[in-house]
Amino acid sequence: MAHATAHATTVDAPGSAPAAHAEGQQHPIKLYLVVWAWLFVLSTFSYLVDYFHLHGYLRWSLILIFMMLKAGLIVAVFMHMKWERLALIYAILLPPILVLVFVAIMASESSYTLFTRLLFFATGS
Repeated sequence: MAHATAHATTVDAPGSAPAAHAEGQQHPIKLYLVVWAWLFVLSTFSYLVDYFHLHGYLRWSLILIFMMLKAGLIVAVFMHMKWERLALIYAILLPPILVLVFVAIMASESSYTLFTRLLFFATGS
């Protein structure tokens, strides 16, 4: 009893390179070491904000800036977002950005509502 096996072959378009095996991307280890170094530096700056006893908006602004920079590095390199298609990047990053925009709109509206209520009740109307 003979078994016939069919082998699927791919035909490349004229002038194109031969089809390569679909394997994962390989990035140089130097890239990861540089990103780890930057994460270490940014974390050091975050701790220095507390070490120097900064207060108020300066403290929170610096902490948020360092946090966003670290998150951006992690997402771009370790989650391989840097090498993804633009449509996928928009699909992943656009919803959280829109949520932040809507939160900002709600915060400004709540401040206006509080202001008008305080003004109304302060006049005794």
